[in-house]
Amino acid sequence: MYSFDSRIRYSETDSNAILTLEALIDYFQDCSTFQTQDGPATMEYLRKQGIAWVLNSWQIEIGRLPRLCEEVTIGTIPYMLKGPLGLRNFFMKTKDGEMLAVANSVWTLFDFKKGVPTRVTKEIVEAYPLEDKLDMVYEDRKITIPEGVSYKAEEIVVRKNHLDTNNHVNNGQYIRMAIDSLGQQEQKVISMRAEYKKQALLGDVLYPVVISSNIGDNKVYTVSLQDSEGLGVCTVQLKMD
Repeated sequence: MYSFDSRIRYSETDSNAILTLEALIDYFQDCSTFQTQDGPATMEYLRKQGIAWVLNSWQIEIGRLPRLCEEVTIGTIPYMLKGPLGLRNFFMKTKDGEMLAVANSVWTLFDFKKGVPTRVTKEIVEAYPLEDKLDMVYEDRKITIPEGVSYKAEEIVVRKNHLDTNNHVNNGQYIRMAIDSLGQQEQKVISMRAEYKKQALLGDVLYPVVISSNIGDNKVYTVSLQDSEGLGVCTVQLKMD
């Protein structure tokens, strides 16, 4: 397990001084990046090899989101490395041990020179000691588009601020786009799933399609971010309380 401590910043909170979902995802991504940069399979190593980790899916379950200035611990647990796949959990908890959020993620190691997935290297195995996975309900990584009321939200042009170090849209930016497509929402998110299907690049235009449905007593919004041909780039599903 790899972890670091932090304190919730004003710039990470919403109008109620509560950590945003997007900031939570940033914390999780920072945590895995910190572990990567502690070596030996650093981003510089991966770049020299022409390989990179590509995120296939997120699942985040939220108990509650912390408030401004609350002290938290963010952690990540790699629990499987097999072939080109890497699976890892994330968590955020309070200093008192209250578990605020847990997550599962599926990654593929991709060779950008050959354009195909590639097996993990010994340096990667050394960088990510495996541990038991977290006790949580694990959903399928693929998201089925449900039936429901749908509408098209305003199109999104990919800008430089959306990009990561691989010059693709950052994983967390897709979540921001999906949330923005919903407009103003009074309900809080208690669960989030995301399925990444292809990479969006600078100048690409994404067309959000929002589907509203219900699971039991919970409202669910499924946002399909599509390209100009109507093909899915990323699907984000948000379960509300």
